[in-house]
Amino acid sequence: MGVKGFVEGGIASIVAGCSTHPLDLIKVRMQLQGENVAVPQQVHSLRPALPFHSNSATVFPSNSIHIPTTAPELPPRVGPISVGVKIFQTEGVAALFSGVSATVLRQTLYSTTRMGLYDVLKQKWTDKDSNRMTLSRKVAAGLIAGAVGATVGNPADVAMVRMQADGRLPSAQRRNYKSVIDAIAQMLRQEGVASLWRGSSLTVNRAMIVTASQLATYDQVKEMILKKGVMRDGLGTHVTASFAAGLVASVASNPVDVIKTRVMNMKVVAGRDPPYKGALDCALKTVRAEGPMALYKGFIPTISRQGPFTVVLFVTLEQVRKLLKEF
Repeated sequence: MGVKGFVEGGIASIVAGCSTHPLDLIKVRMQLQGENVAVPQQVHSLRPALPFHSNSATVFPSNSIHIPTTAPELPPRVGPISVGVKIFQTEGVAALFSGVSATVLRQTLYSTTRMGLYDVLKQKWTDKDSNRMTLSRKVAAGLIAGAVGATVGNPADVAMVRMQADGRLPSAQRRNYKSVIDAIAQMLRQEGVASLWRGSSLTVNRAMIVTASQLATYDQVKEMILKKGVMRDGLGTHVTASFAAGLVASVASNPVDVIKTRVMNMKVVAGRDPPYKGALDCALKTVRAEGPMALYKGFIPTISRQGPFTVVLFVTLEQVRKLLKEF
């Protein structure tokens, strides 16, 4: 199908990304909850049991009384509805679409590439006699397509995360990007070219997981439904298969997505060590400070967004294919 597959995938991805953007924004805000606790400033304490105990010592006068510093309490977790209401009340309804220009660019670069490349590989690897493709080949095609797409789209992904997270910062610390182009330009000036691919290893890993699980599951479930005659090839089949694909993709990718969000959003100040040295360091600090379930922060909005996103994506894709069938 060549270029046609890229066009079809791109149109469907942009429609799905824009329509579910507020849910994605809420997911990002929830994934960043408790981050300030997870990356504390240097603490002077005599308690060696603290997970981030400082090696430096504090000297006190002989007549002073030293009270050991206790670990900060974790803030209560807030649900997606509360997060959405808070954004609406404090930042306005327009804030729910913060970073939507980055979403459009991200879908144009990342999703167009992964959907088109998956379609190309699918055409090449489908058995000509049975007109079927094995599950293992579907997964392999998804892994390859996801990796390439994520590499191309990482700058837009970094910009999108930052623009979505900006409203949660104090006014003095906000980046106040005007658009995705302004965000990328500021990152280039202030942090260098490398900042555009910050967290790229995580982006690639997540994209490989999402694409392999999402596209392979959709194709596999759709084939099973049609083969067993449960439903005909229509809207019901497309919605059922796409929702199953969204569920599988959400469960598989959420931990990587949390770490990716935090690494991309971290603010690097000249002369100071960055909050995280890398993906593994971020994961360890997050788990130590907030517990292992912190890796599933934002799961409800993730599935709430991934479900509708995947449904809109594949339903739109099927309709676009019908419209462009004669071309």
